[in-house]
Amino acid sequence: MNAMVALCHFCELHGPRTLFCTEALHPPSPSPSTQMGATIPGDRDRDADRDGEGLTMRANSSATQRGEMCDGCRSLPASHPGFVSIDDETGIRFLSHQHPRQPQLFSVVRQACVRSLSCEVCPGREGPIFFGDEQHGFVFSHTFFIKDSLARGFQRWYSIVLVAMDRIYLINSWPFLLRHLKLTIQSLQSTALKVFDGEQGVCPQRAVRMNSVFSPAVFPHQRSGNAARSLTSLTQHPNLWASLHSSFSWLLKACGSRLTEKLLEGAPTEDTLVLIEKQTEQEEEMNCWEGADGGASRSERHPSQSELAHDFLCDDAKLEELPDPKFRSLRHLRQVLGAAEFRQLVWHVLMGNQVIWRGAEPSLIQSAFIVLKSLLPVGCVRSIPFSAQYEEAYKCNFLGLSPDVPIPTHVSSSEFSVLVDVSSEASCQNSAVANDDVSTLHQFTISSANTQPADRGPTLLNKLEVALSNENLSVDVVSHCLLCLKEEWMKLKTGLSIFSSSCSLVCVIYSQQVLDGVRQHL
Repeated sequence: MNAMVALCHFCELHGPRTLFCTEALHPPSPSPSTQMGATIPGDRDRDADRDGEGLTMRANSSATQRGEMCDGCRSLPASHPGFVSIDDETGIRFLSHQHPRQPQLFSVVRQACVRSLSCEVCPGREGPIFFGDEQHGFVFSHTFFIKDSLARGFQRWYSIVLVAMDRIYLINSWPFLLRHLKLTIQSLQSTALKVFDGEQGVCPQRAVRMNSVFSPAVFPHQRSGNAARSLTSLTQHPNLWASLHSSFSWLLKACGSRLTEKLLEGAPTEDTLVLIEKQTEQEEEMNCWEGADGGASRSERHPSQSELAHDFLCDDAKLEELPDPKFRSLRHLRQVLGAAEFRQLVWHVLMGNQVIWRGAEPSLIQSAFIVLKSLLPVGCVRSIPFSAQYEEAYKCNFLGLSPDVPIPTHVSSSEFSVLVDVSSEASCQNSAVANDDVSTLHQFTISSANTQPADRGPTLLNKLEVALSNENLSVDVVSHCLLCLKEEWMKLKTGLSIFSSSCSLVCVIYSQQVLDGVRQHL
């Protein structure tokens, strides 16, 4: 998490001060040369220079502020190297010192410290608060008091601030930060309270102050002697700063890993919803049959229903497994059949007519059905890849037949069916050279009794023709385009059905009102 945690204190002599700060340093991204295993001379020297600049900056800042700092404003001495923790999983280093390493961060933390202890005050002066802007960062601050027998009012004012540039992330982490910062604050307060009670038992300061003579001229000098006490002396905790470093480092790591970004796929498509419904129906049906006759297999009773969802979910894998020759995509099918014949065939598919393929190679017919099925929604497809006899249209709208299977007269003369006869070339049958080109090995004859021109509509067919004819679009792009067109088509049909149902309801209500008026008139 790109944030900083700091412990701040309001000194009675010097105002708001930053006592302890923990920041996370992410490992630098490797350069191309370092990825190849080469090392650049002077890198370590430059890193050492940067660290030296940081130490020099901290030393200078400590030197300039040494005269302005008292025991209450100081956490670590200027010679202390600070605390460092390294996360083995991510390589992130957590550094803790009294002030940040960079001057820009020092200014940001300093402003957050001043605002948390002077400007931004929550009701009761103790509790969490949020403030900030895009320029100086956003701050989650929690103010609290520590008991001190020598302080004015017997308590001192502290705050823990967490500074980050991501406002949304910081707000979403509010419950997590509040819960864990309260644990740290309660630990500090309880430890300081024990020290306070011990000091009050030895020498009650309230009675001493009431009996002492108050003089406005002498009061600042009386207070400046031992009024400013360090947090270490208030808690009597010898490893206080190491403990705070561990707490702040864990807080930065845990807060950064608790919320992660995920890529969502979006709303489910209409085909996915149909598959989910059919799967639920099949599971309920299977449970009913198992309860009826001791768990007999469902595939023996309804093979077509159980294979419907499986066929659509495994179309791509099944197409790859089919042997050559085969159709690989809609564009390939259009190139083999020709633009006019392809448009006529797809027109029948979109109109819901029965599509019959008759040939000697089941794998070729099956590949054609797999390609054509992508034009229709899942619930609109009933397929029999290869059969030794004709099946009626109410059983299937994609039917594959052997070459010697006759077509009934009522089907061949119907305008609601189309027949594709696949015949092999004689020259290719006698040739011993293997060839997987479908157009070279076979001839396709499309026949239908439908006399309506296929030049006009539907709109889905026109848009599909434009996408297939554009050679700059890959097969995957055309597939996604077809998916969007199908979703648009199904949503349009759903809207029209809702509109027609609403119109029917309005007509029924209007007719009832007319009848009521006639009865009243009579």
